[in-house]
Amino acid sequence: MQIVGYETGDGGLLVSDGSADVEADARHPTAAVEYVPLDPGTELSYRLGDRHCAGVVTDDGHRPCDADGVPHCPDHTSTWVCARCTGTCLKDEMDCFDDHAIYLAAFAPDTFKVGVTKAYRLETRLREQGADRGAHLRTVDDGRIAREIEAELATEITDRVRVPTKRAGLGRAVDGAAWRALLDDFDPVETFDFDYGLDISERPVAETLATGRVGGTKGRLLVLDQGGSTYAVDLRDLVGYEVEEGGTDRRLQSSLGAFG
Repeated sequence: MQIVGYETGDGGLLVSDGSADVEADARHPTAAVEYVPLDPGTELSYRLGDRHCAGVVTDDGHRPCDADGVPHCPDHTSTWVCARCTGTCLKDEMDCFDDHAIYLAAFAPDTFKVGVTKAYRLETRLREQGADRGAHLRTVDDGRIAREIEAELATEITDRVRVPTKRAGLGRAVDGAAWRALLDDFDPVETFDFDYGLDISERPVAETLATGRVGGTKGRLLVLDQGGSTYAVDLRDLVGYEVEEGGTDRRLQSSLGAFG
């Protein structure tokens, strides 16, 4: 079996059973993919083995790849050019004509970012990132305009928040005064306050494992309780690992203690 992907919306892992059906398509053999929900209380028991390219998941199943690149080799790595757009289209032809929302996102305790998404996906996008709070600033006619506005705001507000920063905020509250001060410079259409149902009393340890009792997910962070300690796992770091049923046999660092 191999972990070949993850879902940040509901929280789940995509696990290939590893038995590619060569007879069905000798040129592009595919294996069945199981969706493993990461609901709170779920017991995971996977032992991580070797790691290599996760191949590609299609509607037909998982197409494996044995290349060394992780989580994907160059042949299976795609680049979303829209993420680099600042208003000048990087595609052969502009195709982002849907309404787009410009938003602010807050990550505990005091990291704030600006972002852009299709208007109908705003709340979903905020949850996918693991934002604690959000503010819809305005809606515009297309992605080009939205990216221009985002680029202007990004001169003062970051447009990217790394996973270690998000992990450091687990179990902590947003600095409400700082968030309100930021919003004073805008007139939000709507604001959001998210609760991921995590009950964290200790500073989670950064670790790569798939064994333990699921505390929940927040964006692509998975919270696991194992051996009396709490761990925060970046789901992307699991992609590509061959796995076997059975708990980890590695020695793990203990939790860092209760919050001060």
